[in-house]
Amino acid sequence: MDVNAIRKMFPILDQEVNGHPLVYLDSAATSQKPLPVIEAIDSYYRMDNSNVHRGVHTLGTRATEKYEGAREKVRRFINASSTAEIIFNRGTTTSINTVAQSYARQNLKEGDEIVITPMEHHSNIIPWQQAAKATGATLKYIPLEENGTIALKSVRDTITSNTKVVSVMHVSNVLGTINPVKEIAEIAHQNGAIMLIDGAQGAPHMAVDVIDLDCDFYAFSGHKMGGPTGIGVLYGKRELLEKMEPVEFGGEMIDFVNLYDSTWKELPWKFEGGTPIIASAIGLGAAIDFLNDVGMDNITRHEHKLANYALESLRTIDGITIFGPEERAGLVTFNLDDVHPHDTSTALDAEGIAVRAGHHCAQPLMKWLDVTATARASFYLYNTEEDIDKLVSGLVKTKEYFGDVF
Repeated sequence: MDVNAIRKMFPILDQEVNGHPLVYLDSAATSQKPLPVIEAIDSYYRMDNSNVHRGVHTLGTRATEKYEGAREKVRRFINASSTAEIIFNRGTTTSINTVAQSYARQNLKEGDEIVITPMEHHSNIIPWQQAAKATGATLKYIPLEENGTIALKSVRDTITSNTKVVSVMHVSNVLGTINPVKEIAEIAHQNGAIMLIDGAQGAPHMAVDVIDLDCDFYAFSGHKMGGPTGIGVLYGKRELLEKMEPVEFGGEMIDFVNLYDSTWKELPWKFEGGTPIIASAIGLGAAIDFLNDVGMDNITRHEHKLANYALESLRTIDGITIFGPEERAGLVTFNLDDVHPHDTSTALDAEGIAVRAGHHCAQPLMKWLDVTATARASFYLYNTEEDIDKLVSGLVKTKEYFGDVF
């Protein structure tokens, strides 16, 4: 894996911010886009721009082939059984809401249980809160260990025969915890529940095999894996999707429309009402090609190496608190003593270093950590150990500056 060659494929990295070479450490929020993705979107709009499926003219045919070709690339990428199980939408949030509104509200009743964890992103908490309120089901949380991991004993103690839905993130966007989702899915199924995995921080960084995981639903977003914004994927087992009702109605998702009743198209188009996100789906397909060329196992190893190097380097700074377990995905969340994370981020930005600061859409987890906010540096295939060295140097300067001020 030649990181320097990979970096040249990301034109945005070749710039200065505030007089310094850009160090982009915010890929957990959104990743940068390689040239093949930019060029694929440009080519569609220059040469093939047309609506899909219904047109019989040449442009419509080419656009449809590229759009449905992207669906097949996604299917292979996560090893789904059929393209009928691959639904395009706006992103992970839309995917989880689709399951919460269609499957959960259709199948849950008073006395049933929904099980999640306190580390979840808001998009994997609020839909279940609303589903519980609408159905009378109870929302339960698997407790976390002190280091921010999940113990399988706690999973077994929390999931019961009354549990109907379990929804857990593959990787924590705050702690970097890689959750044992395959084992959790097995426990869920043993108790008659279905399992949804929030893969927003999983699919971009590691090989995903939904058949091996045996999850019932898997959700992820294109913009976190080198693809465009506004495109995401919901994978669902066909037998479940067949029974679910669509949540958006209109053109593209219908079979026949009568004055007082209508019927729906077959999967996956039943869940893709309106003009699809054509250009972004094509861009996502190009991103998957790019990631496959690099190799997902190579990306995982590279990020693991960066995470270990970051932990080792950051611990040389006095007065820094690092959150999360030792074994983690490619991100590090931290706070400097007596410096607000927003101030830390602002000071680093002055050095051209982009990190995220705030509650990271995980306020229940912030409360569990007993903080209001944190700073987060997240890595991807284009980051280097030199980027981490610059982060450490920037944090030392930040600490010295605020120490002098106060």
